[in-house]
Amino acid sequence: MNNRKLSAMQPSDGVVWISGASSGIGAAVAMEMAERGWKVAISARSSKKLDKIAALHQNINAFECDVTDREGMSQTAQKIETEIGSLAMIIANAGIYLPTHFPEFDVSVFDESFDVNLTGTVNMIAAAYPFMIARKKGQIVLVSSVAGYNGLPTSAAYGSTKAALLNMGEAMAVDLAKYGLSVNMVAPGFIDTPATQKNTFHMPALMDVTKAAKAMVDGLEKNHTRITFPKRFTFWLRLLTFLPRQLFVRLLSR
Repeated sequence: MNNRKLSAMQPSDGVVWISGASSGIGAAVAMEMAERGWKVAISARSSKKLDKIAALHQNINAFECDVTDREGMSQTAQKIETEIGSLAMIIANAGIYLPTHFPEFDVSVFDESFDVNLTGTVNMIAAAYPFMIARKKGQIVLVSSVAGYNGLPTSAAYGSTKAALLNMGEAMAVDLAKYGLSVNMVAPGFIDTPATQKNTFHMPALMDVTKAAKAMVDGLEKNHTRITFPKRFTFWLRLLTFLPRQLFVRLLSR
């Protein structure tokens, strides 16, 4: 599904702001967009890591900020507007994966996952939205995951936040189109990043982070409403959504 009536933002439109950009796919996307001529603002909690990324390209500017700090995110958006230029695109990429391990029920895993992955995304949108809606143009990008398609083992907390982002993104895409704003949802599979390198299980179709960043930015330039990669993996996960739920649960429980 594409936002056919809306054009993708271009580097000439202003700045792209990327959260969770001190490493992994966020940092790779920052580099890819900087190479394509964008002015890039990157944010995360670690100023040292941000500064290392910013030092790699003259188009990248670092802004230390925590997505769970709503007022801080608002102040960062204002600072970007003042110091670099108009916010044309935001990429809400900050996220954490905290596995659930039963039979224990650790509520803190859910609380922290919701705070960063879901409320943190809302905080970023809230910070940039006033500038975009006033200009009646902009691109809001929500980085979800294929874990949001189906309930997967150990992902009760993580997957629920990513499913929420897909639902929220679709609703916002419908609501905001008439105001000139696009909403893009990105659902990656397994990407080779410092986060996934900690996984002890097999990760099918593991994708190089540089290739993943290119696939993501290519999709944003075409203003695709939903962007997934690698295709050979995400296609099969989408098919699983059509299985009867009882059969799906039985298969994955094994």
